[in-house]
Amino acid sequence: MNAAAAANATAAAPSGRFKLRYAPHFGMFEAHAGSDLIAQLEFMADEGFTALEDNELMSRPVPLQERIGATLARLGMTMGVFVIDGGDNWKPSLTTGQEEFRERFLKTCRAAIDVAKRVNARWATVVPGYFDRRLPLGIQTGHVIDTLRAAADILAPHGLTMVLEPLSDTPELFLRTSDQAYAICRAVDSPACKILYDMYHMQRNEGDIIANIDRAWSEIAYFQIGDDPGRKEPGTGEMNYRNLFRHIHGRGFAGVLGMEHGNALPGKAGERAVIDAYVTADSF
Repeated sequence: MNAAAAANATAAAPSGRFKLRYAPHFGMFEAHAGSDLIAQLEFMADEGFTALEDNELMSRPVPLQERIGATLARLGMTMGVFVIDGGDNWKPSLTTGQEEFRERFLKTCRAAIDVAKRVNARWATVVPGYFDRRLPLGIQTGHVIDTLRAAADILAPHGLTMVLEPLSDTPELFLRTSDQAYAICRAVDSPACKILYDMYHMQRNEGDIIANIDRAWSEIAYFQIGDDPGRKEPGTGEMNYRNLFRHIHGRGFAGVLGMEHGNALPGKAGERAVIDAYVTADSF
């Protein structure tokens, strides 16, 4: 079993409407389901989705986290990523090597363990932060690796994997390509440190998506989705998500693919268009 499959062995292959385990987020179907998060989860399940991701999970009240976890279990849904954010919008950076940032991040990792247990989460998004342009790139990389090794030691005993996400939001961000994330994961050398391959961001930063997925495959534990340009549902931009999903499925990926994008159209019609887009892209 390859590392990506092993990292997702607890997520059984979905059955029913979709071949892959796509994960909507709260708010995506609010026009249909209303503002209640539990009702939104039930709508997702009724439409054939078998996973959820929630970037804001750590900031939600504990009783709500527990309700989300109980509902996921009742519906047979898998929890995807939530965000471990050790700073102010990720700007305080692990690249600096400063103890203040390192300890803040590790403290958040410790807090994430109980959050993960409430919803049976296995993956959490991590972003190292911004470049420190006063330091050589290799020194910054070493600082990031050192802190992620410490974080992996905290998370691994609890079965929680941090997934490193290269981003395209701003060139100030340190982690921007899959090969960079691959090298860091190999250096950390822990099952608790893998890659979140967000296909929207990687289309913008590196392109050649299928080839780059294959190159980094052993370290990929999670995918995210968004068409480019626009960061909306598949079929609204230039990316061929039917081919991408076919390739990922063909490699035996049994984990979660997060729907981290907006809806191209408003209201119920826009929400129905999102669902139809996944039915179409999944029909390979």
